[in-house]
Amino acid sequence: MIFGSSLISFSGLIIRSMDTAGPLQISLYRGLALSLTISLILLFRYRGNTLRKITGVGRSGFLAGIFLALAGICFIQAITSTTVAATLFILASIPFISAFLARILLNERVSKQTLITMLIAGFGVGLMMVSGFRSNSLYGTSMALFTAFSFSGYAVLLRKNKNIEMLPSVFISGLVISLFCLFILGQDIGISWLDLFRCILLGSIISLIPNSLFIYASRYLLAAELTLFMLLEFSLGPFWVWLFINEVPSYWTLIGGTSVITAVIIYVWSEIKSKR
Repeated sequence: MIFGSSLISFSGLIIRSMDTAGPLQISLYRGLALSLTISLILLFRYRGNTLRKITGVGRSGFLAGIFLALAGICFIQAITSTTVAATLFILASIPFISAFLARILLNERVSKQTLITMLIAGFGVGLMMVSGFRSNSLYGTSMALFTAFSFSGYAVLLRKNKNIEMLPSVFISGLVISLFCLFILGQDIGISWLDLFRCILLGSIISLIPNSLFIYASRYLLAAELTLFMLLEFSLGPFWVWLFINEVPSYWTLIGGTSVITAVIIYVWSEIKSKR
């Protein structure tokens, strides 16, 4: 989890380094690289049964892939329209949004401690939304919030259908992203070779490896511990863009992000304590 979260934290820096590729073009080639890499893995694992494994995820698995595709598209839109810090701090609210959706859709009970931390996180997200409105980056912060809801919907679907394997759903998400972006872009898909390499890096390594490691680590770590290690991504991402390209987040983004991170730490600590 430490390795996976640290690796995926470089996503914002790589996207910020793009020279010729726009948000939809990044999503297109990242989705193609992701789906192609996963298809090769599925072919290696299941050979002649690959198609059956993909179709075997059923309606719920396909819907999970749609939610993950929405999260992927909106993430690129967010991180290219506002600061990396604002995007990642809002994404840090995913555990609370997942708990909220699970309460509504799966009727999973939420403790008072979780409700309190959800309110703290919601306050922080609200501050960042206000900051986005004042700095003309409301679209970016809105896309980040939509990314968090989409990924939370994906997580809840996986929780509801524990027999669904993640890789076929991730393959579907990459395919949906590619087809959607290709439909919107038409023939406007030309980018530099360097940006193409960066997009392939994002899809085949930066997105694939952390997802695979997350599945593996979830067998041995508590949910709260997984969330704790995910904080590395949300904390290191803004640091890399500040260190290498001097992107400094706004004052309100830092205040709101601190509230969200604090809420996650309280949530994780209370859950680990209760599990013990």
